[in-house]
Amino acid sequence: MKIGIVGTDVLTQGKANLVDGRIKQLKAMFNSAKEVYIQVDIVADEGKIFECDGIICPADKKLDLVVADIEFVETRLSRNPPDEEKALLSRFKDQLDKEGLVCDIVLTAQERELISGYSLLSMRPVYLAQAAELENKEKLLFDAYAHFGYISFFTAGDKDAHGWAIKKGATAWDAAGAIHSDIQKGFIRAEVVSFSDLIADGSLSKAKSNNHVRLEMKEYVVQDGDYLVIRTNK
Repeated sequence: MKIGIVGTDVLTQGKANLVDGRIKQLKAMFNSAKEVYIQVDIVADEGKIFECDGIICPADKKLDLVVADIEFVETRLSRNPPDEEKALLSRFKDQLDKEGLVCDIVLTAQERELISGYSLLSMRPVYLAQAAELENKEKLLFDAYAHFGYISFFTAGDKDAHGWAIKKGATAWDAAGAIHSDIQKGFIRAEVVSFSDLIADGSLSKAKSNNHVRLEMKEYVVQDGDYLVIRTNK
């Protein structure tokens, strides 16, 4: 995933790990050779921020986003766009004039398609970070990741203890695809146990004997912290 940054130099452009203490616990449990954290791309280039899944902005810099978007909306309106687009832009302007963000407006699929090419900074989810949050980069990234609608699931074994990112509401089928397309194609079922149950039980075998491991089909909605073993026919 890609996270844009606006109005702060606390984070720098490049790749960063989402440090999750749960992975360290799984590594110890499974005696894994290494820890593999979810990796995000930090984007500071304003021209590429529009490609990001969300934006981190200091709360005291929110007005900078609003002003930039007002300028864009007013420019589009001055070009006398078609009525449908004009009505939507007017809604955006009303929101921005109240120092609100475009991402907080509920849009239909058709409206989202209409604005897909817009260069509006606040069109994507915005995480407004408080001053204290900017002092802890790891927590800042993790909190923003959750705010943008992502959750984590885990796999672990001898090779590694691995974190994986999926959108909240994603299924076991989606999770299999996040690991590898071949695993998704050969999906039969998923063995699932919550992280809290797994840690409390002390091992996967103990979790199974305690009936904490469930067999789920591809429609199962993955929960944050789920440990998954995907069974395939490959």
